Amino acid sequence: MASGLEGLSATAAVWDAEYAAGRYEGEPPVGLVDDIVAAARVDGAGSGLYVGCGSGRNVLPMIAAGLDLTCIDISGAAIDRLRRKLPGKAAQFHVATVADLPAGQWPLVIGIQVFQHGDRETAHDNLRAARDKVAPGGLFALRVNAVGTDVWPAHDVVRRHADGGCTVRYLAGPKSGELIHFYSRDEVLARFAGWGEVLALRIARMARKPPEPGEWWQWEGIWRAPASLG
Repeated sequence: MASGLEGLSATAAVWDAEYAAGRYEGEPPVGLVDDIVAAARVDGAGSGLYVGCGSGRNVLPMIAAGLDLTCIDISGAAIDRLRRKLPGKAAQFHVATVADLPAGQWPLVIGIQVFQHGDRETAHDNLRAARDKVAPGGLFALRVNAVGTDVWPAHDVVRRHADGGCTVRYLAGPKSGELIHFYSRDEVLARFAGWGEVLALRIARMARKPPEPGEWWQWEGIWRAPASLG
């Protein structure tokens, strides 16, 4: 599985370096993981797609809980690390993008801290592409950057949008030069207009570890796709 990676080599290289340096190793999963497992059990969704799985801090607990997940990421270093951690499930981990996958196939699609990369249009397009992978009546679980975050380190605000969202370009740190989008509440809800609410949209606030300043905010929610996705 591959091919949708053209133009992403620079971003993939950044994340390869981050994961090679131990990014997220030893960190606990985010709280949304338990909600996803619970929702999947209630719904009978035993399999799914995890977009942007990284090196596994969130996906490994879900697999341990019994979910059969196809996991993709643009970082070869992250996928290699996952394959080493779970050699018996190596075939489930792929260097790929959502563009490489068929539509409407999975009863559960998960994206945690992935649909915020790029400008607003890019972020929305990637989220839409992942949402299109959900089977009719299936679940979509999302965690994504929220406005209200104390954006750090140095950055420029590239654009503020009428619905309250904003895009920044980092000037320092591992994402230096990259565009990252921060969503407003109305912006997230608009992406799931016509979908059923399974876990109401909520804000998760995390204090950064000193000496890093301020808080990082994330929207979290789970939605059910319409029975017909035509």
